[in-house]
Amino acid sequence: MSQQPTQRGGAVWALVITSVAGFMAALDNLVVTTALPSIREDLGGALDDLEWTVSAYTLTFAVLLMFGAALGDRFGRRRLFLVGLTVFTGASAAAAMAPGIDSLIAARAVQGVGAAIMMPLTLTLLTAAVPVAKRGMAYGIWGAVNGLAVASGPLIGGSLTEHVSWHWIFWLNVPLGLALLPLARLRLKESYGSGARLDVAGTVLASGGLFGIVYGLVRAPIVGWTDTLVLTAMFAGAALLVGFVRHGIRSENPMLPMRLFRSRAFSGINTASLLMFLGMFGSIFLLSQFMQGVLGYSPTEAGLRMLPWTGMPMLVAPIAGILADRIGGRPVVAAGLFLQAVGLGWFASVVAADVSYAAQLPALIISGVGMSLYFAPASHLVMSSVREHEQGIASGANNALREVGGALGIAIMSSIFSARGGYDSAQHFVDGIEPALWVGSALVAVAGVAALLIPRARRTTAVVRDAESAPVLESV
Repeated sequence: MSQQPTQRGGAVWALVITSVAGFMAALDNLVVTTALPSIREDLGGALDDLEWTVSAYTLTFAVLLMFGAALGDRFGRRRLFLVGLTVFTGASAAAAMAPGIDSLIAARAVQGVGAAIMMPLTLTLLTAAVPVAKRGMAYGIWGAVNGLAVASGPLIGGSLTEHVSWHWIFWLNVPLGLALLPLARLRLKESYGSGARLDVAGTVLASGGLFGIVYGLVRAPIVGWTDTLVLTAMFAGAALLVGFVRHGIRSENPMLPMRLFRSRAFSGINTASLLMFLGMFGSIFLLSQFMQGVLGYSPTEAGLRMLPWTGMPMLVAPIAGILADRIGGRPVVAAGLFLQAVGLGWFASVVAADVSYAAQLPALIISGVGMSLYFAPASHLVMSSVREHEQGIASGANNALREVGGALGIAIMSSIFSARGGYDSAQHFVDGIEPALWVGSALVAVAGVAALLIPRARRTTAVVRDAESAPVLESV
């Protein structure tokens, strides 16, 4: 009886601390998008430089996530969480004070390093602090906060840029980080994972491979797909990723054991996450510019008009977490992904240089509900698909694939946009964004199909024998 209040208080503090930290890391994915015109006016830079202000963060975030999770498992999750939070907060201040576009890109890359250490540990620290029966609701709140951060990035970035300065989209992180550091030190309990050797070779292969592919996708629309450097980067990146897969199969202690993908639950939810973020990130990146550059909204006006989409996670995601506890995560995630696909398809069907807000509103609402249904149950599915001692690896892998999807989504959909349209006129912009949105919708629909492939019932015995990772597949 005497320990119950302490346990409950510890769970609440863990939820608050990890949710705010996750909010900071997730917010910086897209907070910069509505500030790009102001940043370009202030610091200069070409279109590809502006892309890198987004991609430098998402790329370093993506490729180091699993390494960050492994560091936490080996040296202490709370300890490395504090390290990551410190790096992220310091890099945010450096980005706010950047004197030029190159230094801003460099600071954004360091931000990604801090987020990669901090973010995967938020979920493992939360899981360790919350009783099993309450985890669905906890994941729901955590997912709501993270989902809100991802989607409201354009609103927050636009408001700060218009009414204060674009520098404050980065200064915002500094007081939050400074407040969280002592709270995390005092209120979070230390925990460890398996303590296996760090996989430096796997980190190098994954980092080099993803950088090569994203670099090629960003540069190709500018210099051409047949450019020697573009082709070299793409082929080298693909070769390194093949090497990463082989390494994950053959190495004794790889960063990402490929045997985990023998589980349909693990492979299904991670495929769905990759495709969801690929379609959603690329769409938000272009739509935030469409609302300002074509429809003539100010940054704040554009963000406010996206509220039916961006504000929905706070209303729906906690409910989605409760639903996942009652009926399982699989149907909730799949429904959310299909609704998100319908919303993006609706946008593609109505997008025009003079489209009214009333015509956009159904797409915004449908997309918001769909995204909200996805976030919390997806986290639940990931963490329940592996044993407890492998949850750090699972969290890192899922977050990494989400960020890879985001980086690839911006690169791929910007390439489609550049091939069919441009910025020289409103109609030319529409010509480019329409096919990009259709591609985004199709990719998210495929993500929904991947979610449906997750098994309905628990089947642990066979998977334990085959995969040696003992994933616990979620009941539906």
